Amino acid sequence: MNGELWELFVDSFWKILLPGLKWTIPLTVLAFSFAMIIAVIVAMINYANVPILKPITRFYIWIIRGTPLIVQLMIGYFGLNNIGIKIDAFPAAVLVFSLNEGAYCAETMRAALEAVPTGQFEAGYCVGMNYLQIMWHIVLPQAFRTAFPPLSNSLIGMVKDTSLAANITVTEMFFAAQRIAGRTYKFMLLYVEVALIYLIFSTVLTWVQSYGEKKLNAYGANKG
Repeated sequence: MNGELWELFVDSFWKILLPGLKWTIPLTVLAFSFAMIIAVIVAMINYANVPILKPITRFYIWIIRGTPLIVQLMIGYFGLNNIGIKIDAFPAAVLVFSLNEGAYCAETMRAALEAVPTGQFEAGYCVGMNYLQIMWHIVLPQAFRTAFPPLSNSLIGMVKDTSLAANITVTEMFFAAQRIAGRTYKFMLLYVEVALIYLIFSTVLTWVQSYGEKKLNAYGANKG
């Protein structure tokens, strides 16, 4: 790498990283938080076979899992604005990523709930707990321990998927890299650089995941 390219690499690093700190991370945190709320509610509805609501949640999961995320983003921003529902790019991205990730995480949570032995309910009823108390204090904590690794993988995947938000004008990292590349015509350098920054973010989350799994395993061993 010659001096000019190295100078561009160093100068553009912060110009790409800062939008990541300002937009990519908040987008990921907000969307994944809302996605988990959606996932838990949908999973509990499916797990409990709630009449009327279960077919609605299954339809929601079917639609989301059967259509591309990029198309959902286009509908959530350009489509809604086209029919008179005015929404800015960032809130649209949060909405779409929340709904998209919520559908996938709901299936993860449903499987985790079904993995909890049914005897836990009998034990809870024996000590005088009602259904919601058993779910909140016994079943959900065990389900979350089971679901933690795949949910962590979903979070890491979402960090990378936020690059698609550039298509609806959210000025996150990939959008910033595209603007610099369009001005300098150093496409390989800039796209490799933004890939490295995404790799850094994903690596940090992988370390956090590993630490969390060890803590949860230790907690489970102590409880056992």
